[in-house]
Amino acid sequence: MIPQDFIDQLLSRVDIVDVVDRYVPLKKAGQNYLACCPFHKEKSPSFTVSPSKQFYHCFGCGAHGSAIGFVMEYQGLSFVDAIRLLAEGLGMPVPEERSANPQASREARERKLTLEELLQRAAAYYKQQLKSSPAAIGYFKGRGLTGEIAARFGLGYAPGEWQNLQAIFANYQDESLVESGLVIAGDEGKRYDRFRDRVMFPIRNQRGGIIGFGGRVLGKGEPKYLNSPETPLFEKGRELYGLYEARQAIREKNRVLVVEGYMDVVALAQYGVEYAVATLGTATTGEHVRKLLRHADQVYFCFDGDKAGQKAAWRALENSLPQLVDGKALNFLFLPQEHDPDSYIREFGREAFEACLEQQSLPLSVYLTRELTGRADMNTPEGKADLIRQAMPLLNQIAAPALALIIKKRLAELAGVDVDEFDMLMGLKKPERKGRREYRLPDESNRYINTPIVRKQIKWLLMNPRWAEDVTLSDSVALSDELACFAMLAERVHEMPQEPNTARLVESIRGTPFEGLVDSVLQQAMQDPDEFADTGEEARQQFQDGNVKLLKLLREAELERLKQKSRNEGLTPEETQLLRALLTRQG
Repeated sequence: MIPQDFIDQLLSRVDIVDVVDRYVPLKKAGQNYLACCPFHKEKSPSFTVSPSKQFYHCFGCGAHGSAIGFVMEYQGLSFVDAIRLLAEGLGMPVPEERSANPQASREARERKLTLEELLQRAAAYYKQQLKSSPAAIGYFKGRGLTGEIAARFGLGYAPGEWQNLQAIFANYQDESLVESGLVIAGDEGKRYDRFRDRVMFPIRNQRGGIIGFGGRVLGKGEPKYLNSPETPLFEKGRELYGLYEARQAIREKNRVLVVEGYMDVVALAQYGVEYAVATLGTATTGEHVRKLLRHADQVYFCFDGDKAGQKAAWRALENSLPQLVDGKALNFLFLPQEHDPDSYIREFGREAFEACLEQQSLPLSVYLTRELTGRADMNTPEGKADLIRQAMPLLNQIAAPALALIIKKRLAELAGVDVDEFDMLMGLKKPERKGRREYRLPDESNRYINTPIVRKQIKWLLMNPRWAEDVTLSDSVALSDELACFAMLAERVHEMPQEPNTARLVESIRGTPFEGLVDSVLQQAMQDPDEFADTGEEARQQFQDGNVKLLKLLREAELERLKQKSRNEGLTPEETQLLRALLTRQG
């Protein structure tokens, strides 16, 4: 975990205008900068970057965040990786919090860099060898690939001899060659290249660094496809072939297509479908899905229509359920049994393939329902009971609450029960519905404090962190929900050693229970472009007046609570003293 003070320091040194401008050309427009949004298609620029707030917002699609958030979204990186990328650009070493052995951590990072360099040299060698292999060139041409697409994906060829890499590595006995997966150490210390007589597909991470290879044999050798083994750089369950090359197309289309083989990815790109990626000899994992959903709102899985394809699709669905997010969609396409994506697009072309993708793919909800009902006899009570039994563990895993409810309602309807009965069978408490509903708040809650006022104060504080000096809240009142968030934001500003800004304040609550609330407030506030402009004294006076009103409401709430407790169970000496003070202030 990276210490918060380092994140603050990084954000105080990085300029979001410079960061964004590296990827998206910005134009000055008054106090801010404008561009066409890189996260959705638009003709008129609505993507705004504020130098004073060190924050960006798109008034078209709602994307917003700090320099860290922009790099995460644009590059598809995790929070930690985005920080590392920004810190490297500034020459700032990234510390590790609570590292048991800092030196070992540093050595591991340096080791990874060494392995990446070895793989990069091997990729250049394989690429060069392709030029002198008529068989490999013939294979790629036979699959309809041009030299341009081969260069884009860095395709190459590993010759058939046992120790080809001796030509570029002076020390063939170097253990790093084994650790990188390029060389195999056999019996009696004999060494030989892992990849021989294979066309080669470099596998890149999201920064573009080569972390492994996939190789397809020429001729009838086995295995037909061979991937690098697990290494410090390469984990099959986390990586996706072609993601680095597909980033731009994925952003433009806001969709990503997952296929089963790297040749499918390259062939689809050749025919204009450039947003495809592939898993690497393993089933789709939850980490794959999480990564895909960071890149696009629409994820399509494309499988062969045979039994193996059906099995892989169901496995992908099961692993996807805990990663689902409302507002994002997963879809499943099954091609005719005689086709894979490569053969289909070569025979019918891009337009037909994309039409098939859009018109014949099944939303996850439809595919899930179809599969479950197909496995049960829906004409008998026993079959309907079996449907509920099979559905329960799957529904419990769905992380998207709205989607889970809709699927549950549909399955309950098919099973002939209502949703409450379905919930009861799942072990969930059946809601009380006798008589008139009563909406009551817990005695200790301060939820009746006017929520719109609090959210408005949060918005102003986020946009103008320096106003935290105007915030005063009663220490005697236990705060919850929006009020607790408001107080926490003010405290975070006071803790900042450097000048606060919106970006630093927002990043300071990342990973806290209030992250979702702050994001919601920002999303709502920034629908008005005026909110992104610097505010004047009139707005600050309104903020100060809001604080006075909040403090008054809090004291009134506390007074009412103490009066009620005094009537019901009595007060402690401290509470009695506080009640007198509040009554005196009221008088």
